[in-house]
Amino acid sequence: ILIGNGTGFTAASLGTDVTMDNAGAVTIANDVVTNAKLGIEYTASEALVSGAAIAVNTDLADVFTYTSGVSNTLNFTNVVIGDMKSFVITGGGGPPYTVTLGTANTAACTYNKITGTYDDTGSTKNLLQIKWIATNEAWYSISQPA
Repeated sequence: ILIGNGTGFTAASLGTDVTMDNAGAVTIANDVVTNAKLGIEYTASEALVSGAAIAVNTDLADVFTYTSGVSNTLNFTNVVIGDMKSFVITGGGGPPYTVTLGTANTAACTYNKITGTYDDTGSTKNLLQIKWIATNEAWYSISQPA
C-alpha cells in the first residue's frame, strides 16, 4: 500500500493478519477474528439453579439454562439497552410450574410478549429470548422444538 501525507509516499504492507493483492482484494488470515475478542456476556453459557427467585447477572453469559423445580421469577442485573439473552428452560413437570419475568436492575420492567407460551411438561425444552430496548423495557418470545 502507498501511504501519503501530502509531501510524499511510503510503501508499506498491511502486516501478517491482513493482506491485499494488487487488485485491492483483502484477505484476513485464519483464526485472527475469534470469539475471544468478545466478552463472556456474548459467548458464554451459564447454568442457573431453579428457585422461587432467580438472580440473572446478564454480564455473565449469553445463554442461561436451568430445569424448573418450582414456579420462579427471573430478576435481571447489569441490563443495558440492546442486550439480547437466551434461556433454555427445561420443564419440570410440576403442578405446573410457571416462569415470571421480574425486575431489571432492581427496578420494575415492562415485558412485551411477542409470541409463545411456557410449557412445563417434564423434559420439554423452552427457549425464552429477551431483547431489552431500554433498561426498563424488553420484548420476549417463548418457543419449543417442533
